[in-house]
Amino acid sequence: MTRLISSLLIANRGEIALRIMRTCARLGIRTIAVYSDADRGAAHVAAADEALRIGPAAARDSYLRADAIMEAVARSGAEGLHPGYGFLSEKPELAALCAAQGCVFIGPSADGIAAMGPKIGSKRIAARAGVPSVPGYIGDDQSSARLIEEAHRIGFPLMVKASAGGGGRGMRRVFSAEELLPALDLARREAEAAFGDASLLIERLVLRPRHLEVQVAGDKHGNVVHLFERDCSVQRSNQKVLEEAPAPNLPPAIRAKLLERGVALAQTIAYDNLGTVEFILEDGEDDPWFLEMNTRLQVEHPVTEAITGLDLVEWQLRIACGEVLPLRQDEIHEHGHAIEARVTAERADRGFRPDAGRIVGYREPASVRVDSGVRLGSEVTLFYDSLLAKVIAHGGTREAACARLAAGLRDFTLLGPATTIPFLIDAVEHPIFATGRATTRFIEDVFPDGWRPARSHAALARATAALLSLAAPEPAVQSAWTGLAGFRVLGPAGGLARTYLSVADEDSAMEMTVIAWPDGRRRVQWADGEIDLVVHASGGAVEIETDGRIFHGTFERLDGSVRLTLDGETYVYTVTPRINAAAAGRAAGGSGAVVAPMPGVIAEMLISLGDTVEAGQVVAVLESMKLFTSLAADIAGTVTDIAGQPGETVQAGKRLVLVEPQAAA
Repeated sequence: MTRLISSLLIANRGEIALRIMRTCARLGIRTIAVYSDADRGAAHVAAADEALRIGPAAARDSYLRADAIMEAVARSGAEGLHPGYGFLSEKPELAALCAAQGCVFIGPSADGIAAMGPKIGSKRIAARAGVPSVPGYIGDDQSSARLIEEAHRIGFPLMVKASAGGGGRGMRRVFSAEELLPALDLARREAEAAFGDASLLIERLVLRPRHLEVQVAGDKHGNVVHLFERDCSVQRSNQKVLEEAPAPNLPPAIRAKLLERGVALAQTIAYDNLGTVEFILEDGEDDPWFLEMNTRLQVEHPVTEAITGLDLVEWQLRIACGEVLPLRQDEIHEHGHAIEARVTAERADRGFRPDAGRIVGYREPASVRVDSGVRLGSEVTLFYDSLLAKVIAHGGTREAACARLAAGLRDFTLLGPATTIPFLIDAVEHPIFATGRATTRFIEDVFPDGWRPARSHAALARATAALLSLAAPEPAVQSAWTGLAGFRVLGPAGGLARTYLSVADEDSAMEMTVIAWPDGRRRVQWADGEIDLVVHASGGAVEIETDGRIFHGTFERLDGSVRLTLDGETYVYTVTPRINAAAAGRAAGGSGAVVAPMPGVIAEMLISLGDTVEAGQVVAVLESMKLFTSLAADIAGTVTDIAGQPGETVQAGKRLVLVEPQAAA
């Protein structure tokens, strides 16, 4: 009779590490975490029985280093290793190293990963198995010339994909020949940074597909079953946003074909753990095309757990230790409907721009399942994926699951970095999603000009930010004076005191006047309005009283900026004395400033002082949460200032390059 391992090293971080730990705790398995320098204070480190440092913050120097992971296995004496998802989870080398070191790899064999992990290899196997794939190029010649040639053969629009990719990394949509070469370059960069493998494939872009997938499980005794299908059609930038099981509005004949093909592919290679076979179904068609196979646990596995009542991590552990599948196909049943929403640290109102910072408020809803990787005080950095938590709702019907998910999202307090929670609520409640008719173009169709929040408290937030910018920082040493509730700004000795400010967000700057009354009230005036309010702040919490109403929120002050969260909406303002703001506006003149559109790390600086550049020329590349963004000059001229260097971390809005117009230079 087989025996479960007694200790497990989890070669991952964030919510998946904590998710695996929960199953281990129930099974009595000791857990060992690994961490980079950026994750020293992370929640998964605190939750483990033991934690080992594996390197610097960058993933390529820590979580992507198989040698560092295996050294941690040796040091800890772990009997098993779980790779989670992402990072090294689909690297056959890691599974082979585990086998050589006598450590149980919680996943398929190295041969199984090598066969189906890379997208290129899996498509070749699918062809041999008679399962149709999306038309494209999956050849060994990875030269730009060959990829360009194949792209023209396939025709535009098309998709460039990292062979080793996942989670939308290393993927680019290309609609014209002019876009192809830059897309290839950025896809290679992202693939190398995220997976250590720059190999690419090209395939036809299906413009309005549904993204469907089959959860399969196989053991070391030749048994393979499916655990039904999921629909993951709601995506942005090829990253899944909402996932559900079972797939809504799927005709029984298509569903049967989908499940049959998923199992057939797994049987073809004698697959021996959990995996997911992904398909796309073109809108209006009845024949799903094979897309790829993920030889690991999926981010969205909780919806399958919810409808089957099974613990998929436990299945992984038992299969890896040599047990027969816990259930036969006819013993696996589904109940109700489940939907998962991925909560990420992103500005959905700014094209899902990554955000970062410290979490200053955190409370999970009680009515739904939450798989989270953060807690109060967690620092969200720019080095890794932006996923913070997953909210999973289950109901007897799809309608019930939708309602429960929306309610749970509304009750989820996660304050600090901007999150996608307000966007997710709007998406779940939209009629197209609510009726199960979403395709991968859902976000583009529903929000053609980009999603925008209601921003129902914008005027109050701007006025509050003005006051918070005037408050003195809290002293480090407490005294009788610092024990007073709240704070005072512009405290006059009788009469009125006035301060003139410019309060700017990403869209506009507004001149405001703050009037301090002797009784502690403040009046904030601007061109077409005014508001009276009293503001009290303590730590990162703020209480705002106005017009007989009291609001509670959180705030942070950093380098002249105020980040304020009210009623689930995040507002960021830069506040400057009006005389300074005017001077800055005159200096900006004809722009020429190339600024960081999001927090990130400078990956490359492509110009030098004194260089002449053209309008539209790329001058720098910014990396943020494993995505690369090219930054271009908006005018032609001469580079007169460079305020950053490769490897430097910068905040959103920081000027990196200044270009002076040629005449001025």
